[in-house]
Amino acid sequence: MGSGRLEAFSDGVLAIIITIMVLELKSPEGEGAGALLSLAPIFFSYVLSFVYVGIYWTNHHHLLQACRRVSSGVLWANLHLLFWLSLVPFATRWIGENHYASLPTAVYGINLLLAAMAYWILQQAIISNDGQTSLLRKAIGRDLKGRISLLLYAMAVLAAFALPWLAQAIYVLVALIWIIPDRRIEQALIED
Repeated sequence: MGSGRLEAFSDGVLAIIITIMVLELKSPEGEGAGALLSLAPIFFSYVLSFVYVGIYWTNHHHLLQACRRVSSGVLWANLHLLFWLSLVPFATRWIGENHYASLPTAVYGINLLLAAMAYWILQQAIISNDGQTSLLRKAIGRDLKGRISLLLYAMAVLAAFALPWLAQAIYVLVALIWIIPDRRIEQALIED
């Protein structure tokens, strides 16, 4: 099986995740600027999560473009990633409604960490499936960017209990690292 059907299914799930997140945004209770300002933590957690889902969508697209064929292992690894991403609306709402308190901030980070690990597992499933000549293997090399991200997420989860603002800063930093789709894969696709 080619990757087109898998990509279409994943696109649909990611679109639903974004829809759920935006439906969780409630209008302010009141008409003044203070009422609107009270929603700032919820809005900013939504923006960060929207960016993260967008990052996964763009990089997932490139990842599947590098996949030569889809096996059952790749299908299950993809579902594993989508599972963790499907929890982003829950973590987003909890962290926003509780104004970045320690435990919701840590849970948000755990969700990001587990999604990143699931993305790594999907990469490995594709590489294993495509064999020694894997275009993806060539493209990502040692995957320093991915490994640094996992380390930063783990550090942020720990920091959340003492300094939630630091954990949030780390989440933003990792998003900034990944905001541009993985050019390694783009370049490998061009060269192939």
